Amino acid sequence: MPLVSVRGLTHVYSVGTPFEKVAIDHIDLDIEKGEFVGIIGHTGSGKSTFIQHLNALLKPTEGTVLLDGRDIHESRSREREVRFRVGLVFQYPEHQLFEETVYKDIAFGPKNMKLSDEEIDMRIREAAGFVGISDELFEVSPIELSGGQKRRVAIAGVIAMRPEVLIFDELTAGLDPQGREEILKNICNYGSATGATILLVSHSMDDIARLASRIVVFSEGKIAMDGTPTEVFKRAEELRGMNLEVPKATEIALALKERGVDISESVYTIKFLRKAILGETEGEREC
Repeated sequence: MPLVSVRGLTHVYSVGTPFEKVAIDHIDLDIEKGEFVGIIGHTGSGKSTFIQHLNALLKPTEGTVLLDGRDIHESRSREREVRFRVGLVFQYPEHQLFEETVYKDIAFGPKNMKLSDEEIDMRIREAAGFVGISDELFEVSPIELSGGQKRRVAIAGVIAMRPEVLIFDELTAGLDPQGREEILKNICNYGSATGATILLVSHSMDDIARLASRIVVFSEGKIAMDGTPTEVFKRAEELRGMNLEVPKATEIALALKERGVDISESVYTIKFLRKAILGETEGEREC
């Protein structure tokens, strides 16, 4: 049984008004435990609306969302349970920090779970370790932290609830290259250590290509593609037709192919590109 299963999922905003808009339209999708799924699509394609249904923030206009085979909206208590099991980190999560100290901010979710003080403390330290926040920062106000540190604290606050599904909406937006790499590495480490299912919504095709084991492409409120990075990125022209970019490695491979170089058109990472040029086999994911 899939961990997450979506059937006929439809969401319409402003129903019955002149502003009525179908954001997602009869989507069917299964997500297995432990998958790292990259979600891509142009602005307005429906991907952000979709992910907000997975932890019951939005209720479907039609269709169902199942977690472990049970409807997440079957009761109020079920919705509450799902929000602890499916963690959602919005774009610029640091804007949601509000407590006096880093420790209290990370503790907010576990406290709402009504855990013991000992369990809360253990989870805070565990989550902080995953994202690279040292104990020395626990009593510091989040206001005093750098942008990258604030984002780590916000992510730790979600991780401290130990979600089985962790969803990130444009996780690396606004970060410098070093900050981007560090946070992506943190997330990979968390997934490897816990077996959590990870969904990463991103406009960075290079990040998605390096990390995801599966890619789901949204277009006009529907799923246009669903497959491995190889399967998706070899359809480069179709992606461009949806106003999406392709990874830089794919662009280089296509340019080389046009110049007569015998190289696979499904290349999607720099490491894979190097191996393809040398005639070696495809490289492994970096996550």
